[in-house]
Amino acid sequence: MAQTPKNIAIIGSGLVGSLLAIYLRKNGHTVTVFDRRPDIRTIKFSGRSINLAMSNRGWRSLDEVGIGTKIKEIAIPLDKRAIHVNDKPMYFQKYGKDGEAIWSISRGILNKRMIDLAEEEGAVFRFNEKVWDVDLPSAKIFTGETEKSEWKEYQYDVIFGCDGAFSRVRHKMQRRSRFNYSQNFIDVGYKELTIPANEDGTHKLDKNSFHIWPRGEFMLIAMPNVDGSFTCTLFLPFEGEVSFESIKTEDDAREFFKTYFPNVRKDIEDLTKDFFNHPTSAMVTMKCYPWTYWDKVALVGDSAHAIVPFYGQGMNAGFEDIYVLNKLMEKHGDDWDTIFSEYQEARKPNADAIAELSYRNFVEMSSKTADPKFLLQKKIEKHFAAKHPEKWVPVYSRVTFSDRPYAEALAIGDMQEEVMQQVMQMPNIEEKWDSKQVEEKILVLLKES
Repeated sequence: MAQTPKNIAIIGSGLVGSLLAIYLRKNGHTVTVFDRRPDIRTIKFSGRSINLAMSNRGWRSLDEVGIGTKIKEIAIPLDKRAIHVNDKPMYFQKYGKDGEAIWSISRGILNKRMIDLAEEEGAVFRFNEKVWDVDLPSAKIFTGETEKSEWKEYQYDVIFGCDGAFSRVRHKMQRRSRFNYSQNFIDVGYKELTIPANEDGTHKLDKNSFHIWPRGEFMLIAMPNVDGSFTCTLFLPFEGEVSFESIKTEDDAREFFKTYFPNVRKDIEDLTKDFFNHPTSAMVTMKCYPWTYWDKVALVGDSAHAIVPFYGQGMNAGFEDIYVLNKLMEKHGDDWDTIFSEYQEARKPNADAIAELSYRNFVEMSSKTADPKFLLQKKIEKHFAAKHPEKWVPVYSRVTFSDRPYAEALAIGDMQEEVMQQVMQMPNIEEKWDSKQVEEKILVLLKES
């Protein structure tokens, strides 16, 4: 159903804001994007980024507006994890079936490309323009140099808040009656480091792997870039015996990497300089409801549901918001009340589910990937799934290589975990993990669940 063109404001020029601008322009709307920050294309972007992992949901959302192939040019497929444990050789864990991969993309490079594509579609970007207030019932926004300076007033038909976990638009909505809101910071922070390319421009590590150095309470990860470098992220507790707080000097930093990451420390460029120059960033899970106000204002992406990054689904979930929103626009035309109502009802349970899954995956990545019992459990699951693909799809595949709802993946994953806990209690499971007896046990437990 075609829509009558509206004059629409998007607050936030990040990945979600710029993709939404493309969708809205394709639907014939006038779009202005406001951002308090400078144009990312004019500044050096580094120091607080984790490379993005584009998966099925993200690609579907990009393909829907015809830009998927353009984005693949700046992405690298990763079909496996490479696990680096100090006391044994590096080993690999395949992500899914053959041909299934997540794609590593630099956040800065992707954001620049998305803004370019949105401008090509006719969206107007207003950088360095801070939104200080939003009048929700009338869809007006007010911008100015400071909170105390003179403000400019803009009138729109619809406003979308795509301004992240600490959204100014959501902040205004929080003051309304019966608005639910919670935020939860984890005790672990992160810091960005870099492994440069070899002199000939090739990658120092396997370029088609997501590299993890799991160390229990903390870990290092590395994801490849198209220029041959790797963006590394160190996840470490803020306080404690081994923590950001305990690393006070360059000697402390060198000793930390020598102790816990001896095989990679020489590859990390300007290790001690970057460690102290780059900020230590926090990670938050933010939940709220409702996500919309009448037919005037809607939150999309992190402004509605910020999650920790350990499933690589933050961007994918935000892009899927837009995909769902667009399908509802096609279905309901000019009935924005219904569009917004059905949008939040459809997405809220799935946002809560991926928030839970993302937190759990931190525990898995940091400690369980090096645990022999966990590895055996995964081996049994993979063996069973290969024999009975219609009966067992791993939760990771349901999230990453599927478009099925996150809430469904969480529920089925919980059921599968209950089954596997019983299987792992079987006597001598280490010797008979691939036996007919184990296969039959899983089949029986699945029937009962």
